[in-house]
Amino acid sequence: MQVDLAEVRQRLQDQDIDILRLVFADVLGVTRSKDLMVSQLERAAHNGPAFCQGTWVTTTRGGVLDGHGSISDGLPDLITRLLPETIRLIPWEPGVAIGIADSFEPSGEESPVAPRSVLKGVLAQYEELGIIPVCGPELEFYLAKRTDEGWERVLNKLGRVYTTGAHVDADGLFLHMMRMIDQLNIGAFAGNHEFSPSQYEINLWHDDALSAADRTFLFKTGVKDIAAQQDILATFMGKPWNDEGGSGFHLHFSVVDKIGENKMHDGGSGLSEIANHMIAGVVAHAPALAAMTNPTINAFKRLGPDTLAPYRANWGWDNRSTMIRIPPERGPGTRIELRIGDGAANPYIVIAAVLAAALDGIKNSMQPPAPVLGWSYEDESAEILPLCMTTALDALAADSELRSYMGRTFIETFLTLKRDEVERYVADGQSEEDRDVTRWELEEYIEDY
Repeated sequence: MQVDLAEVRQRLQDQDIDILRLVFADVLGVTRSKDLMVSQLERAAHNGPAFCQGTWVTTTRGGVLDGHGSISDGLPDLITRLLPETIRLIPWEPGVAIGIADSFEPSGEESPVAPRSVLKGVLAQYEELGIIPVCGPELEFYLAKRTDEGWERVLNKLGRVYTTGAHVDADGLFLHMMRMIDQLNIGAFAGNHEFSPSQYEINLWHDDALSAADRTFLFKTGVKDIAAQQDILATFMGKPWNDEGGSGFHLHFSVVDKIGENKMHDGGSGLSEIANHMIAGVVAHAPALAAMTNPTINAFKRLGPDTLAPYRANWGWDNRSTMIRIPPERGPGTRIELRIGDGAANPYIVIAAVLAAALDGIKNSMQPPAPVLGWSYEDESAEILPLCMTTALDALAADSELRSYMGRTFIETFLTLKRDEVERYVADGQSEEDRDVTRWELEEYIEDY
């Protein structure tokens, strides 16, 4: 679709905006961006702007791997195209707006490794079935400050889960963050201090899957920027501290028909056939999903028994010890909650992968195992989830169905990045069997995720 850049420029100038920040998520979920002069928008964005495709395979430590569009291909261009409907004013940076871009090959085809494009491809397969996925993400994060010894939580008082106010936000940063995120207009509606000291959560309304992913991406970008302005680090790294729990990325999802009617319930208190198929698909693909919902070595140290993070590929009714929880709401509120995700995960990839697994369940009329009752960690009827990245990556490499739904090029590029991560971790003298958070993990993840 042709974008009227002159109209966009005029609209931004009328709001005293002179800088447009063009952003997209790389494979890792890191925000890549370029600031464009609004006065020059027609020329600056007419054929791009362009980035280098090496961006897709650049590690957090700056290495560029040989993957799609990188070294062996001569580092060709990555072409971006502004999506005007995603533009929002940045309230904490007066005069600056932010807008998401789609990513394209020099040939004009959408990039097969761009996470947003991968999600769009999965959603197109749902559209063929006449159903529309709806998603509601929930993300936790920590606030920390740098000291001579490393990173330190801004708050260390225990027992302040589900609280707000000065006793968990003495400097008012979280309250300021709430106000700024509200003004960003991405559907934030509530927030609180979470279970662990210095851990917080801001809730976003549910929406169609692509919009939910876009808003979550902007949310993560915004939270980190707002904190950085105050010389504070906001990190979605899953488990930065040995002595405290991890930060999750829980995903609520459902499907509706083209008139918006929820298709997840049976008209009473039970689940529809399509909901059962979706649960079955996610359970069946859980080992491979673990790689994309827990995309760091550190993330697997968050998972385990008695952690309130999943340990087995199971499901249950309103049960927070299971991988899949069915919340108690019925009727239009009927949905699935997947609790395996790590805060560091790329929202586009999480949503695409989960929906791909659920889609396989729908297409093949899969039936789920029996729901788990009670505390589920010791339920030996369900498979233990991968507890290290190598195991999860091996499962992903072997999962031909997810490769088909999400695209071979994307899966291979993701595996290239993550295999390299493991190799560097081991080369540093670390072992994936070690459950303690290491110096290597903090250096690799805490500032970028």
